[in-house]
Amino acid sequence: MKTFCGRANPTTGALDWVEESEEYDYHQEIARSCYADMLHDHDRNEKYYQGIRAAVARVKSRGEKVIVLDIGTGTGLLSMMALTAGADFCYAVEVFKPMAEAAGCIVKRNGFSDKIKIINKHSTEVTVGPDGDMQTRANILITELFDTELIGEGALPSYQHAHQNLVTAGCEAVPHRATVYAQLVESELLWSWAQLQPLQVGGSRLAPPPDVALCAGAHAVCDVQLSQVSPQSFTPLGPLCTMFSVDFSKPVSSAFQSHTSGFVARSGGRAQVVLSWWDIEMDPSGSIVCSMAPSWTYTEPETAPWRDHWMQSVYFLPQERRVSEGEELSLTVCHDDYSLWYSVQSCSHQAVLAPPGRPCCTCQAHLVWTRPRFGELNDRRRTESFVSALRSVLRDDSVCLSVSDGSLLPVFAHMLGARKVYGLENSRMSKQLIEQLLEANSMKGGVELLEVRPEQLSSADLGDQQISVLMGEPYFSTSLLPWHSLFFWYCRTALAGLLQPNATILPCSASLHMVAVEFQDLWRIRAPCGTCEGFDVTPMDDMVQRSLDFRESREAEPHPLWEYPCRALSPSAAVMTFDFTQCLPQQPISSQGSLPLTRAGRCHGVALWMEYNLTDDVTVSAGLTGAVGEQGECKWTRHRKQGVYLLRSPWENSADGRAAMSYSFTFDPRSGDIKMDFSVQAE
Repeated sequence: MKTFCGRANPTTGALDWVEESEEYDYHQEIARSCYADMLHDHDRNEKYYQGIRAAVARVKSRGEKVIVLDIGTGTGLLSMMALTAGADFCYAVEVFKPMAEAAGCIVKRNGFSDKIKIINKHSTEVTVGPDGDMQTRANILITELFDTELIGEGALPSYQHAHQNLVTAGCEAVPHRATVYAQLVESELLWSWAQLQPLQVGGSRLAPPPDVALCAGAHAVCDVQLSQVSPQSFTPLGPLCTMFSVDFSKPVSSAFQSHTSGFVARSGGRAQVVLSWWDIEMDPSGSIVCSMAPSWTYTEPETAPWRDHWMQSVYFLPQERRVSEGEELSLTVCHDDYSLWYSVQSCSHQAVLAPPGRPCCTCQAHLVWTRPRFGELNDRRRTESFVSALRSVLRDDSVCLSVSDGSLLPVFAHMLGARKVYGLENSRMSKQLIEQLLEANSMKGGVELLEVRPEQLSSADLGDQQISVLMGEPYFSTSLLPWHSLFFWYCRTALAGLLQPNATILPCSASLHMVAVEFQDLWRIRAPCGTCEGFDVTPMDDMVQRSLDFRESREAEPHPLWEYPCRALSPSAAVMTFDFTQCLPQQPISSQGSLPLTRAGRCHGVALWMEYNLTDDVTVSAGLTGAVGEQGECKWTRHRKQGVYLLRSPWENSADGRAAMSYSFTFDPRSGDIKMDFSVQAE
């Protein structure tokens, strides 16, 4: 059955009606659900298998029949592990219907369909009894309900219901226990993701609005690959604290709780950020541990397991505060049924403060700007590039129009002396935020912000003036892939009738760049999963594998490559150029060519990014931040996601081998899509 869905096109800005089938949705959901990553996580699989075998053995030693409840079964892997370990029967619960159907196929293929019952329900809807989903309560509870924050996928309510309704008292649980750890740090880098910092523009200081500086920020966790944040980027103010543990073999509560850990400050500084992660113990003795700790906590960092389905958490304190070396502090974590938040207090206070409520943005900035966007706005070098470019094109009589979302460019233009500055904003909230910034810096009225689409802008909106400088970062909140920022080109074309004949366009052009790469770990998210090393089961059937491969060979996907190390195996090169000084062409733009693979390694695919030529002399990159290293080392901007195109099969390039990455790109101005194709061939 076909359905039509209306979607805003991030490149053209138009509403597109997309035809989709049920099968398409099935493929997309499974392909984006991290199953390949989890199934390639050997450390996770091994620890779960060890814990399951131990739990089955303990139940059997008591002379009991082993009945397993597996909540969130996914592919059915953990249920099959339990049967392999000697369980008598498994109830495998999976709420996502396509995945439940796939699990049924996988279980059947492995010969367990008579001992595993797939239940396509949320676990809180499962019933027990002669006419229920389960004939009897289970005495082993196996779950994989965790996310980076541990409880963000509703683990606590699910456990609470399971203990009340689905498992026996004193049941075995795998995992048996989870423990959350946290460390208070000062970090200019991480804090720049939470608060707008003062900026220097043309010798003047631009300060954030007071409401922004005093705002507690957004409550959502910031999950990152903390292994890629260098320990030199932060200063620990205290030791790693054990915040709380949850024993999954006993009744669990999803009610609000708070936990406090006291410590003595190891150094003075600004308490700004809490780094946090957790581990799970698979058995009561704690001898089988699966840890989420970042690699720099390991004696040998290279031995740390890599995983993308579970990462580490960064929490921003509601306000930064000064602490002194030797000061007695208490770090408090609060949680409801789905999220955690932190606060810090000096123990010298006479009164013990009540646990704070969940932080909530009151300034609108944390609703308008994402964490990477905060980092981008706080990037001094990037600001200097825009200020330098603007200074070179602005005149005393300049009439400027800015087209970007939540941008500071119109503020910069006003501070640099433009006669009149307009800005187009996509939302009222964004418009109000920039107005707050202007008022806080005594520039109210210096910039006129218009909440109107480019194609709807009229000469009357501009006071019958023509635009002499059209500018953009370009940044748009709807962009996912790097080339979605070509929406600026569509805006420039729509505004052509309002431009002076020799108007300056900034950026004047953009180029799409690519480099062939070998990924350290990211390749695992789309790698085939036909077998599971170390276990006598096949966790992936052909149908699910096709889902994981569904769009891999035809489309790129966005990833923040600073979190995912890779090596360049070819030179980087501009493969398409877009001239913003001209209107959009009527016909598609195509580009073909090849890049030699100049370094030995396994080529997993290509990385793609945009670079913007603000002027002939100033360029801003949304990808590589410098030259590729001698061994192919790549440094990526933390502010934007890059495009990643993974080859269906990696190419092994030997030191003396001669091969090239062929590419073909076609930009269709009607759809805004860039179709691409790549192949590696020996020369």
